[in-house]
Amino acid sequence: MVVLKGVPALLSPELLYALARMGHGDEIVLADANFPSSSICRCGPVEIRADGLGIPKLLEAVLKLLPLDTYVESPAAVMELVPDDKERGLQTPVWKDYEILLLQVGCRSALAKIERFEFYERAKKAFAVVATGETALYGNIILKKGTIALGSQFEAW
Repeated sequence: MVVLKGVPALLSPELLYALARMGHGDEIVLADANFPSSSICRCGPVEIRADGLGIPKLLEAVLKLLPLDTYVESPAAVMELVPDDKERGLQTPVWKDYEILLLQVGCRSALAKIERFEFYERAKKAFAVVATGETALYGNIILKKGTIALGSQFEAW
């Protein structure tokens, strides 16, 4: 837990450090409990543990600090249902939670949906993977970092 003014307590020092080090276009994965985080991170991304945390609350905290990329069609992506789950009519209510949070920070596009193995490949190229305790099926989400106007942020200093 971080005890600083204005920083959500859900964000660990390791996660804050990763968010601060990310550059424009870098991606971070908020991974559910079923995601192979440790295996994916052997390919390069930093693994950050956030066991016990659900992704919607963590996403809300991350979005307070992380600017999303406005130069891409969608700065947020989820893993598309596999054909068997589509045929069964599996519902993904957690995606609605994500869309509401993304709309609140000004994201105008819907969540992109990426085929399962393409999602894994994209995750291998991410800056970091945050392994959470999220139990919702298909709860994984990838966020692409955008930019902020640095000049205007520091003028008062």
